[in-house]
Amino acid sequence: MIILASKSPRRKELLSFITTDFVIKTADVDETLEEGISPKEAVEYLSRIKAEPFADNVNTIIGADTVVAIGNRILGKPMNREDAFHMLRLLSGNTHSVFTGVTVISPDRTETFSVETKVKFFTLSDDEINAYLDTDEPYDKAGAYGIQGKGALLVESIEGDYFNVVGLPVSTLNKFLK
Repeated sequence: MIILASKSPRRKELLSFITTDFVIKTADVDETLEEGISPKEAVEYLSRIKAEPFADNVNTIIGADTVVAIGNRILGKPMNREDAFHMLRLLSGNTHSVFTGVTVISPDRTETFSVETKVKFFTLSDDEINAYLDTDEPYDKAGAYGIQGKGALLVESIEGDYFNVVGLPVSTLNKFLK
C-alpha cells in the first residue's frame, strides 16, 4: 500500500494521477529549519521528516514539501494579509523558484529528491495585489499564491514542471515509482 504523508488536498489530487490506491496519514512534526539552509535542502529535509513516522517493512511512504524561494530566501505560508502583501510585492516583476522535495520510503530503500521550477511574475500594482488578497486564496499557500487558481493571473511564465508548482512533481515521481 502507498501512504501519502501530506495534508495537502492538491497533493492528494496530483498523486491520484499516478494511482488511486493510497491512503493519507499525517503526523505532527517540528518543521523548524536550521538557519541558512538552502531551499533545496529545506524541502528534502521536510519531505523526509514527514514520511519517516510511517516507515515500516510493508508500505511505500511518500512525503513531500514545497517552498517558494527568491534567491536563498524561503517564503513560507503568509501569517496574515500584510505578510502576504509583502511576499507578492517581492515576487512582482521577478523570477523565483518553487522547490518540491519528495521522499519515498519503501521496505528496501529510502530515496529523496527535489525538483525546481522557475516562475516569473508580471509586475503587479498594489491594486492588483490587494484584489488577489481579497480572494482569500493566498493564505494557505507557500509564497502567498496558488498557480492552480486565481494566482495563475499573476504568472507571466514558468520554466519547468507546472505540477511541481502546484505541490507534487507528478511525472518525476511516476518515473521514480516505476
